[in-house]
Amino acid sequence: MVKTASTMALPLGATVPDFRLRDTAGRLISPDQFRGTPGLLVIFMCNHCPFVKHIAEGLTSFTRTFMGRGLSIVGINSNDTAAHPEDDLDHMRREKQRLGYAFPYCLDETQTVAKAFRAACTPDFFLFDKDRKLVYRGQFDGSRPGNDVKVTGDDLRKACDAVLAGRPVRGHMRPSIGCNIKWKPGNEPDWFGG
Repeated sequence: MVKTASTMALPLGATVPDFRLRDTAGRLISPDQFRGTPGLLVIFMCNHCPFVKHIAEGLTSFTRTFMGRGLSIVGINSNDTAAHPEDDLDHMRREKQRLGYAFPYCLDETQTVAKAFRAACTPDFFLFDKDRKLVYRGQFDGSRPGNDVKVTGDDLRKACDAVLAGRPVRGHMRPSIGCNIKWKPGNEPDWFGG
C-alpha cells in the first residue's frame, strides 16, 4: 500500500475552484448551488482505496451530522476508471447506497477538478467558509489502516465546528495520507511522483 500525502498546495484564503460535475443520480453539481450555506466541504475520495475504506463508516456519520447542522458537502472521485473499474459511476452508486452517504458523490472524468484543487490522494479534504475561502485542508484525523488509532474525524471536526460558529480555524493542519489519485496516462500533474 503506497502512501501519498496531501500537497497542501491550495493556499488558505483561496476561493473554491469552480466545477460542474455529475453525481451518481445524474444531477449537475457545482459550488454555486450551495450559496448561502455556512460552509462547503469538498472530499476527494474513491471506492477502492483502503484509506477511504478505513474511515468510511466514520465519514458517513460525520457528514450526516454536519449536513444536519447546515454544512454543504460534496464527494469527488477523480480516479482513472478505465484502469480502476471498481471506481466507475455504477460502483460509486452502489457504494453511496451501501454506506449511506447523504452528500452528492461526483465523478471527475477529466481530472481537471482534482488538478484545480491540487488534490493528490484519497481521501483529501478541503473546507471553505461562508465566503467560499479555503480555511482548512488536510486530514480527517490521525487514524490510518493498521495504526490502531481510533477513527474520530477530530481534526476536520474542529475545523467544521469553527466554520459553523463563524470563527477562524486555528491549529496546525496535518496533511491527509492515502492512495494517490489514479491519474490517466499522460494526464499526471507536475506534482505527481508515480
